[in-house]
Amino acid sequence: MTYVMVARWRPRAGETGKVEAILCELAAAVRQEPGNLQFIVHRSVDDPDDLLLYEVYASEDAFAAHQQTEHFKKLVLQGVVPLLETRERCGYAVADDI
Repeated sequence: MTYVMVARWRPRAGETGKVEAILCELAAAVRQEPGNLQFIVHRSVDDPDDLLLYEVYASEDAFAAHQQTEHFKKLVLQGVVPLLETRERCGYAVADDI
């Protein structure tokens, strides 16, 4: 069953450019993962510092594997997280019965 992760990031003042540069590198790496089906970065039309990441994985296990990759640890945990004012994440499974 596919697994969706929606993350909302707000960089600290003056850090948006650094976060965007890291996101470019991250997106390229994540899109090569065998369990990744989609990785899209969105920017709010009302607030350029409001970033939304929409990620689709083949399964929750594939998402868990994503979090163990070197590029996730280096680029997200070590690179981006210290530059963020806020970081919100929500995971979703397909609701087949709706």
